[in-house]
Amino acid sequence: MSKWDKLLNKICSLSSDVRFNELKKILESYGYTMYAPSGGSSHYTFRKTGRNPITIPKHEPIKKVYVRMVKEIIENEEEMS
Repeated sequence: MSKWDKLLNKICSLSSDVRFNELKKILESYGYTMYAPSGGSSHYTFRKTGRNPITIPKHEPIKKVYVRMVKEIIENEEEMS
């Protein structure tokens, strides 16, 4: 199993040890662009044309609610392919 497949499985199983950079890698691979916060915030917004933006705080560990949001994006992108 490749590193990519392991990462997808980790997110789809809603693992509690997912890192911000792993979510960033997944979202960017699906065409999302990361926008850094302004004014000292720790919340990064990922945007893609035609999709709702997703905002994820850069805190470790990532809360499960954000992992679930990325999992839904993965599932929606797979359906569209």
